[in-house]
Amino acid sequence: MKTLVTRQAPGFSATAVMADNSIKEDFTLADYQGKYVILFFYPLDFTFVCPSEILAFNRYLENFKVKNCEVIGVSIDSQFSHLAWKNTPVNEGGIGQVRFPLVADLNKSISRRYGVLLEEGIALRGTFLIDKEGVIRHAVVNDLPLGRNIAEALRMVDALQFHEEHGEVCPANWNEGDEAMTPTAEGVAKYLTDHGSR
Repeated sequence: MKTLVTRQAPGFSATAVMADNSIKEDFTLADYQGKYVILFFYPLDFTFVCPSEILAFNRYLENFKVKNCEVIGVSIDSQFSHLAWKNTPVNEGGIGQVRFPLVADLNKSISRRYGVLLEEGIALRGTFLIDKEGVIRHAVVNDLPLGRNIAEALRMVDALQFHEEHGEVCPANWNEGDEAMTPTAEGVAKYLTDHGSR
């Protein structure tokens, strides 16, 4: 499978349930040009791991938004299924009023273009970080039973924005506020001297 990282994010137009529960028939990725986007795929509404992830993204939503980053969820379910799931209370297995769009990929074309569609017709747990120019800068894909780490998705936004602002690169386990690395032989030598034994 060819990686999409460093490539322009595949565009799409589809129906989505918006944060206010309105139905937008012509939702497009292009609507978010000039913003960072976390685009994530999940298998199905009314399942098991999926609501835990969606609710976790919702809990972190303001952390993403203050970084000019929008969150968009996608599955192969219809907009009617998305809306019914939003209207199901959390204590009954629903997701309640999550505050980001849920896209209906009924014809599976979006999942296919992002390389996450399984033969049985549902998407793996793919997460894509798209920059302000529409380029995919980070991607991770989990198998169905493995829930993703939302804090790690946010860390990747921090790392990308730090690199864009400062030109430095972010070493292993870097977090916002940590020392980064100058991308030169001298820079790596200094960083490893200061941090290599930790």
